[in-house]
Amino acid sequence: MTTRESGPDDSKKLAERVAAAIEHKIADMGWPVGQWIGSEPELLAEFGVSRVVFRQAVSLLEHHSIAEMRRGPLGGLTVTAPDGVSVVRSAALNLRYNDATPQDVFEARVALELKCVELAAERIDEDGIAKLRASLASEAEHQRSDKPLGSHDIHRTIAELTGNPAMRLFIDVLTQLSVSDRPENLNQQQQRGRTVVHAHERIVDAIISGDVAVARHRMLAHLRAIAKFIDAGEKAHAKKKAAVAGPKRAPRAKAK
Repeated sequence: MTTRESGPDDSKKLAERVAAAIEHKIADMGWPVGQWIGSEPELLAEFGVSRVVFRQAVSLLEHHSIAEMRRGPLGGLTVTAPDGVSVVRSAALNLRYNDATPQDVFEARVALELKCVELAAERIDEDGIAKLRASLASEAEHQRSDKPLGSHDIHRTIAELTGNPAMRLFIDVLTQLSVSDRPENLNQQQQRGRTVVHAHERIVDAIISGDVAVARHRMLAHLRAIAKFIDAGEKAHAKKKAAVAGPKRAPRAKAK
């Protein structure tokens, strides 16, 4: 891959190509986290680029948690595990930037979550049952401690049970966007927590029983309740914002 860059733009494009080539190489190796890929001099010789371009490529790889350059006598480019949190955050930010509405998110989430419970109910085994029950137990304990309920873990567990990593990733993205800023007092938090835990228990019961139709029905009812709660929060926020802004003033009449 011996190439020559003639300017900043060429240098950037070449760095992107080198980073992509290294990423493909790592993927072909089976993504062996912790494995040494090569030293800087070795990789410079392999790709035939300048040190500046190579280090730009390494920065791209490190930014995306694909590989990192370790220093020292035994240093070199080493495979790392991709950071799922940064991927989810980037996707969520992109959707917000593109003005994805709560209704947009709800429609996508319904389609995905219903497929998740369907596959989970069809593929459930003893290990999956244990994971669901552990997630429910953790959620119930959290709710009893009077802390605000982090109500998405069971959704992630269900997505994981499908065996489809893409579904798990997109559920993470959509649940991040399904968070309301609606203020609640302690009693409201406790009541909502009990409602959510009960809904999750009923969904899990249907999945464990292998009843696809009931699991889908209960998940849809739960998602509609979430959408209703978020919508109420959006309306309350808009009302508060309007109150702070005050009444609109009538435009002044032009002098004749």
